[in-house]
Amino acid sequence: MGALFEQVVIIGVGLIGGSLGMAIRKHHLAKQVIGIDLDAQSLALAKDLGAIDAWDTGYTPVQDGDLVVLAAPIATNLTILEQINPLLLPQTIVTDVGSTKSEFVAKAEQILARKSPFIGGHPMAGAETSGVGRADPYLFENAFYILTPTEQTIPLALANLEKLVKGIGAKPMILDPKTHDLIVAAISHVPHLAAAALVQTAAAIDAQHPVTLALAAGGFKDTTRIASGNPGLWKEICFSNKEQILKMIDQLVDHLSAMRQVLAANQEEEFAAQLTRAKTVRDQIPAKLKGYWPFLDEVIVTIPDRPGMIGEVAAILGRQNINIDDIEILRVREGEGGTLRLGFAQTGSAARAVQILKSHGFAAWTRNP
Repeated sequence: MGALFEQVVIIGVGLIGGSLGMAIRKHHLAKQVIGIDLDAQSLALAKDLGAIDAWDTGYTPVQDGDLVVLAAPIATNLTILEQINPLLLPQTIVTDVGSTKSEFVAKAEQILARKSPFIGGHPMAGAETSGVGRADPYLFENAFYILTPTEQTIPLALANLEKLVKGIGAKPMILDPKTHDLIVAAISHVPHLAAAALVQTAAAIDAQHPVTLALAAGGFKDTTRIASGNPGLWKEICFSNKEQILKMIDQLVDHLSAMRQVLAANQEEEFAAQLTRAKTVRDQIPAKLKGYWPFLDEVIVTIPDRPGMIGEVAAILGRQNINIDDIEILRVREGEGGTLRLGFAQTGSAARAVQILKSHGFAAWTRNP
C-alpha cells in the first residue's frame, strides 16, 4: 500500500502513539510522521526507535499535517484540541485513540465546529506497561480498531482512516460512540474495577492472615492482572464513561446477588446451571490476546526441554507456509518440557499444523476456542 497521507502528526508519543508511528512508518502509509510531546527525552527515544521521522515540543507541525492523532490522556486531548484548532487546515483529519468516546467525540466536534473532520478511534490493543520504550510496530496486528463516526463525519475522511487502520494490520469496526462506551464498560472498564475490588478483598483477608497474598498465584493473579494498570489513567477513563459503567456495575451486582441467593438457599442445581451458562459463553471467546477473533482455531503442542524448540516449531510450520497468528506458552516444567498454544486464523491451518507437527515427532492436537 502506498502513502495515504503526506504528513501524520502524533501528539503524545507513548506506548500507543509510538506504536502507531512505528506501524505507519513500517508500512509506508505516510511520507512523514511527526511526533509532538512535552517530554523531549521521550521524543528523542521515539526518533531513535523509528517511531517518528522528526519531533517538536510545540504544535507548529500541526499546520502541515493532513492527519493529526491525539494520543495523550483523554482530558489532556481536549485541551490540546482547543490549542491546535487555529492551526488546523480544513482538510486535516483529526482522530484520537482514547478508550471512551461519547463525551469526547461530542466535545471534540463542538471544538472543531465542522472546521476539520473529526473521527473518534479506539485501538483495542495495549498493555499494562507504558511509554514509548515499550512501543511495538506489531501492537495492532489482528486487533480490532474501533472507529466512531457521527452524522457530522465526512465519508471520505472515514474511508481514508479505515484504509490506515487496515494498513497497520488492524481490523476496523464501525460503532456509534454510545454503543462503543456501553460495550467497553462491560468488557473492559467494569472488569478492571472488579479486579481492583478482588485485590482489596484479598488484601483485607491478608491483614488477618498474612499468608493470603503469598498464596495468591495462578487463577487469582490471572483474574486480577488488569488491576496493575495505571490508577490515574483508569480514574480518568472511568469518570469519562461514568454513566455506562454505573449501568454495568448494577448488572454485575445483580448477577452476583443471584448467585449468592441460590448458594444461600442450597439450590445446587440452579447454582450449577448459572456456572454452566457462564462457562458456555466464556468458552465461545477465543483465547486471542487482541480482542475477539471469530475464526481462530487452536493447536496444543508439547515440546521437550531443549533450547530453541519454540523457534523450531515455528520454523517447521513456516516452511510449509502456515502462519501462526498467536502463540502462548501454557506451562513449562524444567527438565521435562512444556506446552504451547498456537492460534491460526486461516481455515484449515490448524489441522495441517497438527499433521505436520506429528510428522516431525511432536505431540499435537486441535482445540476449539
